[in-house]
Amino acid sequence: MLDRENLVKIAAAAPTATTITADHRSHGLRFGAAQPFSYDWLKSHAQSLAAAPYQPPPQPDPNIVANIDYDAYGKLKYKRDFALYGDGQPGVFPITFMFVGHYFPKTVRMFAIEKGAKQAREILYDPSYFDMPADSVAQGLAANPSCMAGFWVLEAKTGPLDWRREEPWVTFLGASYFRAKGELGQVGISARGIALTPGGSGPEEFPDFVVFWFSPTESASEPFDCYALLNGPSVAGAYRFALHRTKAVITDVEATLFFRSSVERLGLAPLTSMYWYSETVKPVAIDWRPEVHDSDGLAIWNGNGERLWRPLNNPPRIVISSFSDENPRGFGLMQRDRSFDHYLDGVMYEKRPSVWIEPLGNWGAGAVHLVEIPTNDEINDNIIAYWCPTKPIQAKDRIDLRYRLHWVADEPYPPPLARCVATRLGRGGRPGQPHPPGTRKFMVEFLGAPLNGLRDDAKPEPVLWASRGTFSYFNTEKVPGGVPGLWRAEFDLAVDGRDPVEMRLFLRTGDQVLTETWLYQYHPFATEGKGPEAHV
Repeated sequence: MLDRENLVKIAAAAPTATTITADHRSHGLRFGAAQPFSYDWLKSHAQSLAAAPYQPPPQPDPNIVANIDYDAYGKLKYKRDFALYGDGQPGVFPITFMFVGHYFPKTVRMFAIEKGAKQAREILYDPSYFDMPADSVAQGLAANPSCMAGFWVLEAKTGPLDWRREEPWVTFLGASYFRAKGELGQVGISARGIALTPGGSGPEEFPDFVVFWFSPTESASEPFDCYALLNGPSVAGAYRFALHRTKAVITDVEATLFFRSSVERLGLAPLTSMYWYSETVKPVAIDWRPEVHDSDGLAIWNGNGERLWRPLNNPPRIVISSFSDENPRGFGLMQRDRSFDHYLDGVMYEKRPSVWIEPLGNWGAGAVHLVEIPTNDEINDNIIAYWCPTKPIQAKDRIDLRYRLHWVADEPYPPPLARCVATRLGRGGRPGQPHPPGTRKFMVEFLGAPLNGLRDDAKPEPVLWASRGTFSYFNTEKVPGGVPGLWRAEFDLAVDGRDPVEMRLFLRTGDQVLTETWLYQYHPFATEGKGPEAHV
């Protein structure tokens, strides 16, 4: 447990509360004294914080918190009568708070901004905010100054949904993670404030949102604004989030980052998701479901206007792929497969949101990075995508960044091209003949208007490239079943050795490009039905 001296040092990293008051309009929520607040002040405060040695946020008794596991945590319920901006209060979107637990052991401070005034009051923790079973291990934290680790934003009081019963539409919980409902009503993929050297040889650093400030919204058509202070060993930063509750969720992010030290690989606008297996590669009888994933591919709209699609892998080892660009127009982790029959699971993977990052302003030179980490279960978020600037990050550097996240069912700006909807692998060679060793058959399916109406004898041309190996048995054809605009390219690739192979494919007729560009990283050994296949 942290001693009093360390608690005092940590508390100095953010505004302090000096006076406790009760607000009966908030059903007994306790508040600290009013303190000045503005976004300019927050940026200045983050800069000052970055100039001082790092102090981690308070953490209640680790032995107790570690035992608040999934089951115990699920029994800790915040009473919605204590919601900030609940019934009888200003603000359209009520907010409730979450307890610390095994996976999010650090506490976070919360402030309510007073409407029309440049000041805020801290929301002071009280155990009475939570329904807690008498035998809960969390009862051992009753005397802790705070046990709040995150918050939920609930549906509008003025909308058609009952905010007291509906699930939240935005959640901030753990390090700098947050997620939102997509327009199909499900959560899945997470976003982060920042990623520092993810997937590297050493431990990844996870800075925390240590303080939040909330501003009441008068209308459900207006964005809900909240602000956050980020702090970690290498960086401090100020964030402003404008959360738009439409059919989907749109999140405008503005951030100013100040670095205490150099960073090996900086991840801006990072997304984190899960991919175990799909129709592409699935070991025999590993699971009863046909597919298990929150996302099935990385989509990129690069600065040159090219549309790229990279199906995800569950690789035999950690793989980091880099897609160089300048001033990208957007990228995101997508869930394109929306057929229930492809999952057969009540957790509704087919409704998990896609998340698209739309840069605002000039992002300069850099690359979209894709980190793929081996997993043998669906409980692990093993996929990370982010923007990495070309310029190395040094101590005392500052970065100002703006972007928009779209939590949607499909890309917000779909291309006028046919898109890849499936990548299938099989044994190479001709039916009824011996299958040549080291040869893999690929069937890549594209769907879209440019392919609709093509005659069967007017086959589009596959334009193929691979970093090594030899292609054979080219063919394109309509996919049987009568789906308009659904075509597939078939080809074999023969390679020696186990090193990954980078591949590219698109379809055209003459000079007309018909499809986006399919990119794939093929791992020959991992798909031969032996060895590393055991990892999935």
